[in-house]
Amino acid sequence: MDDAGLQDLSKRGQLYLSLTEMRTVRDHFISLDRDPTDIELETVAQTWSEHCSHKTLAGRIHYTETAGGQVLRDQSFSNMLKETIFAATVAIRRSLGDQDWCVSVFRDNAGIVKFDEQQNVCIKVETHNHPSAIEPYGGANTGLGGVIRDPLGTGLGARPVCNTDVFCFARPDYPADQLPPGVLHPRAVLQGVVSGVRDYGNRMGIPTVNGAVCFDDRYLGNPLVYCGNVAMIPVDKCEKQVSPGDLIVAVGGRTGRDGIHGATFSSVELTEESESISGGAVQIGNPVTEKMMLDVLLAARDRGLYSAITDCGAGGFSSAVGEMGADTGAEVWLDRAPLKYSGLSCTEIWISEAQERMVLAVPEHNWQQFHDLCAAEGVEATAIGRFTETHQLVLKYGEHQVGSLSMEFFA
Repeated sequence: MDDAGLQDLSKRGQLYLSLTEMRTVRDHFISLDRDPTDIELETVAQTWSEHCSHKTLAGRIHYTETAGGQVLRDQSFSNMLKETIFAATVAIRRSLGDQDWCVSVFRDNAGIVKFDEQQNVCIKVETHNHPSAIEPYGGANTGLGGVIRDPLGTGLGARPVCNTDVFCFARPDYPADQLPPGVLHPRAVLQGVVSGVRDYGNRMGIPTVNGAVCFDDRYLGNPLVYCGNVAMIPVDKCEKQVSPGDLIVAVGGRTGRDGIHGATFSSVELTEESESISGGAVQIGNPVTEKMMLDVLLAARDRGLYSAITDCGAGGFSSAVGEMGADTGAEVWLDRAPLKYSGLSCTEIWISEAQERMVLAVPEHNWQQFHDLCAAEGVEATAIGRFTETHQLVLKYGEHQVGSLSMEFFA
């Protein structure tokens, strides 16, 4: 396939990969002497998306600052994220020595800092801008739901205690007749976002203890919806370890078509067509399901029934299993995933970002006890695969193998 064909495939398939990335995928499968399947292309696209890989911040950046015709600063970064925020954090921790209060930084779903001899504090904040621009209530609602699941998926699971948020919108009295095509009025965005965050937190019994709202017309096309959660985690529950042979277990909500291409959606600019093309990328939240799942997982954690956990957010099972099995390998049985309704393809099951789902590594000897605990609390738990030691991701639907990727290539 030539460059024009690669670009067309990326756009038409909502992969939103750059030409360089599409060439890399093409050349990889040429080396394997076969064409990729749809599910393999989607797996790579989710993993390499802006949301999952932060490739803009982690990219090569050349920065020049001038004033009065004079160059004040000329600087280049091979990986801006690692050479700035990462590097500064490492230097500070090193300088603190024995007084370092960081427990886990840049390597799990949320950061962990010391609190006292029994508990540490788990903190996570993230944005949900694009979804909130096209569906304010749903985008903000699931934005908070997702950031609550991040601490739950950190270490062996943290208990959320409070939320925070920062919102930036264009001014609420912006003239309606001056709105660009496809852009919602900022007053509607403001009302939807505030309601979405409020409702999800309240229904889970987690208070929003502080926040901020800023107005600037530069946020007209894309608001800033920044949600955060603070949670407590026992000091002996801050680490996790997947072992070959552990079952891959899906817990919580069922899988539907909502949220498909949510991760890759983050890699493309918003246009007047975004609402119609990418409306399905906005997930549907159910905080009651998440509350039930939260309670049963913390009970299972305290009984030592699982060895690792992560949230099923951007990229769905694709990112969750890919992250957890990066150092081992995984075989996934997609036909066993619980569905909201029939008719989903194996690719849709794999990349759906349906909410209120977690993925766990459960040692086989603990499976029955774990399953029974979840069933007693009305929470669905299903074994959908097994972690292996092959360093390959193998995807099956019934007796058919529908995908096979090297963990080294896509992760």
